[in-house]
Amino acid sequence: MDCIKPKELSFKNKFDVFCRKYRHGFVLLYLLLYFPWFGWLERTVTNRFHIIHMAIDDAIPFVEYFIVPYLLWFVYITAAVVYFFFKNKKEYYRLCAFLFVGMTVFLIISTVYPNGHYLRPKEFAQESIFTDLVRMVYQADTPTNLFPSIHVYNSIGVNIAVWRCEEFRKKRVIRFGSLLLMFCIILSTVFLKQHSVFDVITGIVLSAFMYTIVYATALFHLEESPTAFERV
Repeated sequence: MDCIKPKELSFKNKFDVFCRKYRHGFVLLYLLLYFPWFGWLERTVTNRFHIIHMAIDDAIPFVEYFIVPYLLWFVYITAAVVYFFFKNKKEYYRLCAFLFVGMTVFLIISTVYPNGHYLRPKEFAQESIFTDLVRMVYQADTPTNLFPSIHVYNSIGVNIAVWRCEEFRKKRVIRFGSLLLMFCIILSTVFLKQHSVFDVITGIVLSAFMYTIVYATALFHLEESPTAFERV
């Protein structure tokens, strides 16, 4: 009979416990589809596309300071997914469903209807660390594949999750801080000339539709029941 060392057995048990406890992380494998698809769109949709433009776009000034909330979007979305992953599995599933379905709709639209804009300023009135950051974003992200705006859509999705979360019911700073950041991120997309107002509107419309699917129907009303493992 093989002799198993106590430490080796203990490590295997802990690893098995970790995998079963956090098996809901498989949902994040969606990103293995999203990033290659989005990267392909960025490489292929360059100069032949349908122009997205509204008259109001020309009346909105370029304000480089909005680069701060625009970049905070990455922290905002990541922090929310990580928090719900560890703290609230039910809301984690709902948030991921909201985000990933909308992101897929965005990919499909961008694939069948290549789109872009010419709203970005050709030069900046002044140079600062903010314009340097804007320039970096412009170089990394082409002005194509615009609607619905994922910055807008995902920000709304995270804010909905925060406001619905029972753990945050009495934490007004977190709730209203999330709301303020969401609004600043939405504004940043147009003041940085990353998006047309049309992209913002379609992002809001899609988020309203997805809210009815994810939260207002029984489709994603998941009840957390402990597994046999969790009862031990």
